[in-house]
Amino acid sequence: MARDWRAALAHDPVAPLLSVPNPSIVFFARRDLCRESRLDVRTLWELEGAARLLRRQAPDGSWQFASNMPGVDYGEDYTQLETFRRMGQLIEVFGLDRSHPALERAAEYLFGCQTSEGDFRGIYGRQYATTYTGAIAELLVKAGYAEDPRLEKCFEWLLYMRQEDGGWAIPLRTVGLELRHSMGKGRVAEPDRSKPFSHLVTGMVLRAFAAHPVWRRSEAALRAGHLLASRFFERDRYADRSSAAHWESTSFPFWFTDIVSALDSLTRIGIRATDRPGTDSSVHSPHLGQGTQSPPGRMAEGLEWLRSRQLADGLFAINLLKNRSLPDLPAWVSLAVCRVFARVAGGRAQRPACLAPAAATSRKRPAFTS
Repeated sequence: MARDWRAALAHDPVAPLLSVPNPSIVFFARRDLCRESRLDVRTLWELEGAARLLRRQAPDGSWQFASNMPGVDYGEDYTQLETFRRMGQLIEVFGLDRSHPALERAAEYLFGCQTSEGDFRGIYGRQYATTYTGAIAELLVKAGYAEDPRLEKCFEWLLYMRQEDGGWAIPLRTVGLELRHSMGKGRVAEPDRSKPFSHLVTGMVLRAFAAHPVWRRSEAALRAGHLLASRFFERDRYADRSSAAHWESTSFPFWFTDIVSALDSLTRIGIRATDRPGTDSSVHSPHLGQGTQSPPGRMAEGLEWLRSRQLADGLFAINLLKNRSLPDLPAWVSLAVCRVFARVAGGRAQRPACLAPAAATSRKRPAFTS
């Protein structure tokens, strides 16, 4: 039996989470931290916060972006971006899945943005968006589409788009192009796969693999997970969110790559701070550089950093990206941190409760390649 994960922390975070006057936080704390099994997530679907989001949904399943849109002249699809954002809130905060008709409409709208190649395109105009393809795929898995052939095609596309080292980058960045000015003109930039991976992009893509009950066990996920851990607290190799400080700023629902979202993925995959890469050549990248700390060492460093951010009241003080529409953001991020520590103590990552029970057993393992 797994030991009590709270023993790794200086203060018990469960009681303060259960005392937050937010029924969604209390529900997920009871389900994921206290392991209460007889809870019905549909009790959250009728909350006013969910109803307010759903009232703003268009008949086609989308949401309209309501702020400034500086990239619209370059071809940026703000409706797809806003639909991704709102769908994430409905799934992560209120537990909606494809059995809710509004969530199903939102999913179908996003599937309508999928190309025949398998990626979700438009947020970067006509250019490949490996970042948002991974992030959208993560939400669709959590919504219950793990076995959908359209999503399977998306994962195959992501495998095809990997860099030679096993991670991901924004393709146009690997050939020296600027993101915004390349969105709406010219040909689609194919990647230079010899260039190093981006930890920003690899972390966003890995969330899709980590959420999936089959793909999370793939060699591709393990390889990318070790690469991601090897870059903790370092600058990205590309210009987008390149500062090392971005590792220490998080959001909920997760958006970009940071230490909380990265550890969430790694613990779902089952990578532990005590694991050693061994003879797996997939983690020996020529782009890691001399003297780079081992991935297990970096993961232990990340966990220790989270421990150091715990306050006396049990919650965690981490820099938060603005999300004005989500109440109790510090508590949501603290809940995410607690999920990480619970998985570390419990060993292998558990199947996300929002997936249908059959999703993990009704499929045959595909033939993965490295």
